[in-house]
Amino acid sequence: MNLDIIIALLLGVCAGIVTGLVPGVHVNMVSALLLSSSAWLLKFADALVLSVFIISMAVVHTFLDTIPSIYLGAPDAENAMAALPGHRMLLQGRGYEAVKLTIIGSFGGLVVVIVLTPLLVVSMDKLQKILEPWIGWILIALVLWMIAREKKKMLAAFLFLFSGALGIFVLQTDINQPLFPLLSGLFGLSTLLTSLNENVKIPVQTFERVSIHLGRITKTVIVSSIVGAFAGFFPGLGPAQAAAVGSQFLKKENNFLVLVGGLGTANMVTSLVTLYTLDKARNGAIVAVREMTGTIGLYEFAVFVAVAFTVGCVGVLLTMFFARHFARWIQKVNYTKMCVCVIVFLVVLVPLISGWKGLVVLFASTCFGMIAPLLNVGRSHAMGCLLVPVILWFVL
Repeated sequence: MNLDIIIALLLGVCAGIVTGLVPGVHVNMVSALLLSSSAWLLKFADALVLSVFIISMAVVHTFLDTIPSIYLGAPDAENAMAALPGHRMLLQGRGYEAVKLTIIGSFGGLVVVIVLTPLLVVSMDKLQKILEPWIGWILIALVLWMIAREKKKMLAAFLFLFSGALGIFVLQTDINQPLFPLLSGLFGLSTLLTSLNENVKIPVQTFERVSIHLGRITKTVIVSSIVGAFAGFFPGLGPAQAAAVGSQFLKKENNFLVLVGGLGTANMVTSLVTLYTLDKARNGAIVAVREMTGTIGLYEFAVFVAVAFTVGCVGVLLTMFFARHFARWIQKVNYTKMCVCVIVFLVVLVPLISGWKGLVVLFASTCFGMIAPLLNVGRSHAMGCLLVPVILWFVL
């Protein structure tokens, strides 16, 4: 790697720290700003260097973004489902352990997808043509199975369908970053309000070595990598939708957090393969890369994969560092006051990012998010807000 690429990599890591740790500041937003300024930036750096910056930021983000989800209850779109078991572990004094489990998934997903890259390159086009007509029906079958497993089936179906209607409405509305207020309400504010009502206190956090079953963790990493890879090259599918389905198969918190960690990183790396193989962009960061570079060749693809692995190694160290400091800090603060501060922060941030319509969405989604604990049904059914639009995308 030349000096320009190394500098872009380091700056991308710094940007990934900001997007990963600050709720509401997303990779897609920074990528869009970079793309809008590309005509000026290309006077100082070539498209490959700017793309390295974006990819470095995006990969580091997939490692760090679970920290605000677990410690603050302010989830990103890709890991909204992690906020639930992660927050439960935080209230058991195991917040640091929860983050470490997502790190295992993220790095494992990164390695598995890179190892599978040659296979994906030669088979992706054929796989897409074979499977795409059936994705919608497969998702319908999985959703019916999810509802059938609930004791209160009618209530679960009600939550899923009404969340789906909310998701369709929000995604069709002219709102900037619509998933931010939607998922912040369903899985963030609703969780914080429930904790306030129950007068929860944060216990002393432990830093013991994570006890894992190597066989189960390895299996979970492989599953998350494969599911994340599939989500990476099918339009409309993403880590959040994959996590909603995966949550039904992994009831243990340890395995599920590994799954969520692996999905986001595997999805991001697979998006690079999709760009190289199909010349398609499946997320905002890769859209920016494609717009700046056009069709990428083998050299650019090799550089992008090497950068992804390098910053992934850095992301492991950074996430462990910040997770440890967050754990020490959070056990010293008044949890009630912290919840109120996070709620106020989100209520102020949402209209700044998504406008006044985003505030309406935040209020509505928070009300829907409160339904699951009040009716004692699985909150994963609220992911109908994303699954229903995806199912309609494939079926209709």
